[in-house]
Amino acid sequence: MSGQSAPRRTVLKGAVLAGAAGLGVAACSTESKLGHAKPLPSTPVSLGAPDEVPVGGSKLYREQRIIVSCPAEGEFKAFSAQCTHAGCVLDKIEKEEGNCPCHGSRFDVTTGDVLQGPATVSLPAIPVKVEGGKLVAGPEA
Repeated sequence: MSGQSAPRRTVLKGAVLAGAAGLGVAACSTESKLGHAKPLPSTPVSLGAPDEVPVGGSKLYREQRIIVSCPAEGEFKAFSAQCTHAGCVLDKIEKEEGNCPCHGSRFDVTTGDVLQGPATVSLPAIPVKVEGGKLVAGPEA
């Protein structure tokens, strides 16, 4: 063998590192419209009393992965609280912005719109209504 060709071990190591780098890029890819987010509730979810959501404000129901805003008395909007980039659950709401603790995406919790990436897709809307004195979100709500 000539001294000019790369040793087999070096070539294999480079191939493994290139493959691992490709997997890392794929894991943070925004090609999927919902990243790694779990599906929206498949059955109605009771969230509690409607007055827990302040008029003109929002509330994060982290365990249920839902955000509810109340733009006017008796009017409610709900969105998934899972970041559309990688599926992390938003951890807090500050000034009507939902924060993703994983990669820093920020969302308008009154519209679901992306305010700051890496997410590129808005939070999906979830039907919500008041039923029997409770907020209920999910299909047929």
